[in-house]
Amino acid sequence: MPSALVWFRRDLRDFDHAALYHALKHHDQVFCAFVFDTEILDSLPGRCDRRVDFIHASVVELDNALRACGGGLIVRHGLAREAIPSLAASLGVSAVYANRDYEPAALARDAEVAERLRVLDIGFADFKDQVIFEKSEVLTQGNSPFSVFTPYKRAWLKALTPFHLKSYPVEKYMARLAPLSAEEATPGLADLGFEETNLSELGITPGMSGGRRLFDDFLKRIGRYKAKRDFPAQKGVSYLSVHLRFGTVSIRELARAALELGGEGAETWLSELIWRDFYFQILWHHPHVVKASFRPEYDQVRWDDKPAWLAAWREGRTGYPIVDAAIRQILHSGFMHNRLRMIVASFLTKDLGIDWRHGEAFFAEHLNDFDLAANNGGWQWAASTGCDAQPWFRIFNPVTQSERFDSDGAFIRRYLPELAKVPAKFIHAPWTMPPIDQQLAGCVIGKDYPAPIVDHAQARERTLARFGVVKGSPDET
Repeated sequence: MPSALVWFRRDLRDFDHAALYHALKHHDQVFCAFVFDTEILDSLPGRCDRRVDFIHASVVELDNALRACGGGLIVRHGLAREAIPSLAASLGVSAVYANRDYEPAALARDAEVAERLRVLDIGFADFKDQVIFEKSEVLTQGNSPFSVFTPYKRAWLKALTPFHLKSYPVEKYMARLAPLSAEEATPGLADLGFEETNLSELGITPGMSGGRRLFDDFLKRIGRYKAKRDFPAQKGVSYLSVHLRFGTVSIRELARAALELGGEGAETWLSELIWRDFYFQILWHHPHVVKASFRPEYDQVRWDDKPAWLAAWREGRTGYPIVDAAIRQILHSGFMHNRLRMIVASFLTKDLGIDWRHGEAFFAEHLNDFDLAANNGGWQWAASTGCDAQPWFRIFNPVTQSERFDSDGAFIRRYLPELAKVPAKFIHAPWTMPPIDQQLAGCVIGKDYPAPIVDHAQARERTLARFGVVKGSPDET
């Protein structure tokens, strides 16, 4: 059969890959390509971006892996909507294969690429790959999309069969990869206009090899996942989220392992993978969430315009140690523990009364694993504006959250060295230290570490009043 082109995007691996499998199975010769899309790159706030560094290293590894099998990766730098049709035409392929993306901007891009290819008499086929269930595959008995997680999870598990977790045996057809010349090389980071970051210093290994190493390590301790996952100072989570985001691991392999292992740790982790599918289907059915509240009545909420407070939150200067330490973590590493994401999001929206969209944008700027569906879903959950959200009258207390999940202050001290000598009984609320203790700890509040920018009890009352416009909502039942 005529040749084909596989367009890699957020699926940077050469195994269990839906689009690659279908292309290899149905064509005698298959080219592979990746585009560093300037439409995305030019929108980034700086030239030192860990995600670009991670993607670049993963692309290099993928290219090497494909070359070892007789193929290779054609890498372009430009507008993907133009580069892919142009490349397909120059290669003389009959079809372009890709795995689906569900974000509105990606859907618009893919629609334009498909139309440009159609004009060239080249086919376009896309496949489900980054989720277990997509679009309308899991619906309520009334054939409507779920908006509450627990019944969605029950339906997800009921619908699951071995077929949904089956790997795509790409290796059977790798001999059909089209060989590339040595001159076809991947551009360096500098060629893309970007700089190397601190990924290596952070111990983050990109690519398939990095994903495999983390997955193998996590499987040894998955039984303790439920017990340890909420404590940021402990090694309790999988750290696989960035690999899931860029497809250097297979969601099918991860879900299959969780089901095969069983036990409360694996079951709890599987639940987190199901949350991921849940937010993808929310974005698919309700694209308005990108800019507005999932529940329109919550757009009546009037948020405060407090630039100084927002700046203090963004820079880790709120005076609440658990919040500031979490922000310092994301600024340093691009990672933030999931429990901390909930705490800092609640603090921004419920203590400071600032629009969740500001926090969502901050995470989008800094998170290595930034994913529109999950990021939007998480922020709307915390702000009580989304589906299956935290009820607006349940407000996290940052001090009690800190006491519960970082009891000895180990995480706080790691990222706030100015609090290193603060006694454990004061570490969660250092402003309560008597002056003499502040002197002894070398941490004078208002000088060495800021005083709280808001009083939590007063902020709570303001939040209850703010959400009064939606009283009588289902949240109250």
